[in-house]
Amino acid sequence: MRRASWLPATILALGLGAGSALAQGANTTMAEPVTTATLASICAATSPNAESPLTAYCRGFMVGAGQYHASVSAATGRRIFCLPEPSPTIESVQGSFVAWARANTQHGQDRAVDGLMRFAAATYPCPAEPATTGTRTRQR
Repeated sequence: MRRASWLPATILALGLGAGSALAQGANTTMAEPVTTATLASICAATSPNAESPLTAYCRGFMVGAGQYHASVSAATGRRIFCLPEPSPTIESVQGSFVAWARANTQHGQDRAVDGLMRFAAATYPCPAEPATTGTRTRQR
């Protein structure tokens, strides 16, 4: 499949625009770690316009962290969270994360990815694994 020639430039512009918006809007720089509180404030400040830099940063961060989790989970078999079927919309996850961060301020200074994973684990827990007793049944 051939990629559109404008795609890399658009991704770069979104990344630079989100970084610039982050630095100005959240009073931090890209060299500093983004905290859970910072990510929540960025996600709370977004507009319904999915093309705004803050919305792009918030949702891009969430999608990227979710995709990384899916890749690591597939390789290790260990999951932090399990999305329901059908999967929630990015808009609903965004709103739920903002509400969770406001209710869990003790995690505000954690790295954003750690807070996001805490939120996801609490909001979308995985089903309990069946217990294994370690005993074998005797065959006759």
